[in-house]
Amino acid sequence: MTPEGDLVPLLRMRGIGKAFGPTLALDDVSLELGRGEVRALLGENGAGKSTLVKILSGAVKPDSGTMVIEGAPYAPAGPLDGRRRGISMIYQELTLAPHLTVEANIMLGRELSEAGFLDRKKMRERVREVLDFVHHPEITPDARVGRLGVGARQIVEIARALLHRARILVMDEPTSSLSLEDTGRLFDIVRKLKGQGMGILYISHFLEEVRVIADTYTVLRDGLAAGSGPIGKTSTDEIIRLMVGQPLSNLFPRIEHRPGPPILTLKDLKGKRMAVPVSLDLRRGEILGIAGLIGSGRTEMLRALFGLDPAEPGGVDVNGAPAPARSPRARIGQGIGLLSEDRSGEGLALSMSIADNVTLSRFAPYRKRGLLDLAAQRNAAAAWIRDLAVKARGPVEKVLNLSGGNQQKVALARLLHQDASILLLDEPTRGIDVVSKSQIYEWIGRLAAQGKAVLIVSSYFPELIGLCDRIAVFHRGALVDVRDAAAWDARSLMTAATVGRAA
Repeated sequence: MTPEGDLVPLLRMRGIGKAFGPTLALDDVSLELGRGEVRALLGENGAGKSTLVKILSGAVKPDSGTMVIEGAPYAPAGPLDGRRRGISMIYQELTLAPHLTVEANIMLGRELSEAGFLDRKKMRERVREVLDFVHHPEITPDARVGRLGVGARQIVEIARALLHRARILVMDEPTSSLSLEDTGRLFDIVRKLKGQGMGILYISHFLEEVRVIADTYTVLRDGLAAGSGPIGKTSTDEIIRLMVGQPLSNLFPRIEHRPGPPILTLKDLKGKRMAVPVSLDLRRGEILGIAGLIGSGRTEMLRALFGLDPAEPGGVDVNGAPAPARSPRARIGQGIGLLSEDRSGEGLALSMSIADNVTLSRFAPYRKRGLLDLAAQRNAAAAWIRDLAVKARGPVEKVLNLSGGNQQKVALARLLHQDASILLLDEPTRGIDVVSKSQIYEWIGRLAAQGKAVLIVSSYFPELIGLCDRIAVFHRGALVDVRDAAAWDARSLMTAATVGRAA
């Protein structure tokens, strides 16, 4: 019987409502999940997806509605209740302890004991069982999690969920930081879990991957359930229409701009974590894309350029003059801004307000006799909130209360407020819905039209082809090719990124 035809669904949520003060996050939302079903949960940032799955996990209490698991009422008092009923969450920001081993992370909170002592033999057996199931060559029980790649850490999270006997697995943007190889491994595991009857709620903004892995979908829009059904019978255009309320005619809005002379020149730039030196130039009014697989050296080049990693003397000219990479502060003074791929660790101060985050790299306009003009600072932040369509209650709201996509917009707002003439954007649209992506692409086009130089690192090749003037490709730490964007297609980019030369 198909998932849609299960007489008793694994999970049934009915009429779920939740408000945070005056903000209505969910309004009468219903959803079902069958055994062996992967249901994609789709919607713009701030549509209510995170609130719905937090209610499912027990982390948030609903104001109205009911939940039933395998025919039995379900009203968790907290996340522990959720885990006991077989709910397991894998969040976009992983919750592993990097200093502990794989075994310690998997068994955390589930340690086994005998006569008051840890039963290490039995724990090792349990861990090996789940690791044999997920089968990743990089993962062993004694490996330190902090030394594993992002894809391997994602799979450790899944192994922990399996040990906890999860029946319902919620995956929030699981592939946003994964290479194609690790994404393939993840999909293989999801298919095996389906075969064992597990139900999976899969949150993703990558609609092309949703079509590969999901059976059904539910779209949320402004806290309401906008539509649901079998994924194979619904076009991508229709899903986008449900998400935004209207057709999205042009994902890559083209704003006229004309590249000028070089403003940034790398001459054998060699950072501590770079495999080989890199030479490259970026022109005024140009959008330059940097393609490559995760770990190919793209981010390492940006970090050395911005002064986050030590670099050998020389190697960088700004406006034709030598510009040593002494520190990020020096780079900001030279008109360079960086949007880090590590949004929570480096890109934002999550416990601070939106206003503080937006103005963090340029406080000067708000200093008054040694004090901070808070009203002026908040007015400036409110303007960026409007311009970038950040869904927030106002400039004093803490960034940690925002959805991932809206956090990303705040990080971009800081860079725009900084008024940098050279913008280094590392995965600028990661974890962002299709409409927000289009808005950010439009902003990038505007910046280029203003004569600013934009360098974009991205693992999503369609956005590089649709947006950039030129695209450079990294392979195993080396820059292997640079061409006009019109000379590339997805196949030739992938070939160059995987084997080091274009087809």
